[in-house]
Amino acid sequence: MRQYRVLENNMKNKNTIDKLNNYQKITFFSFFASTGTIVCCALPALLVTLGAGASLSFFLGAFPEIILISQYKDFVFLFAFIFILFAGIAQLKARNFPCPANSELAYKCNKSRKISLYVYLFSVMLLSIGFIITYMFPIITKG
Repeated sequence: MRQYRVLENNMKNKNTIDKLNNYQKITFFSFFASTGTIVCCALPALLVTLGAGASLSFFLGAFPEIILISQYKDFVFLFAFIFILFAGIAQLKARNFPCPANSELAYKCNKSRKISLYVYLFSVMLLSIGFIITYMFPIITKG
């Protein structure tokens, strides 16, 4: 019983809760960064590869800012990769934080960790797809 009180007191510790919240924010920022790689770089490359130039011109006409962002695609990918790297480190650190002894709070804590892990894995998948479409497809289709 004493062990559960120690764990519950640790979760009440504001510092631990703040760290957990910050780590979850990093994970969600990595999701938006990896989504940016899909929108700016992978989607236009995929449309060109599939021969949908008219769709691409309509897309760029509706969102001309994508042209500017696409010119700096290397920096966009680097930024997304750094965010995903930090999110991975945060996932590793956050998994060792204790959850409260209260069963309802423990369930919510574990559910929050699962959602955060799924968002992280989805971000890694989006970055990988964006990288393959942006950098690998042109090499494959040329040769």
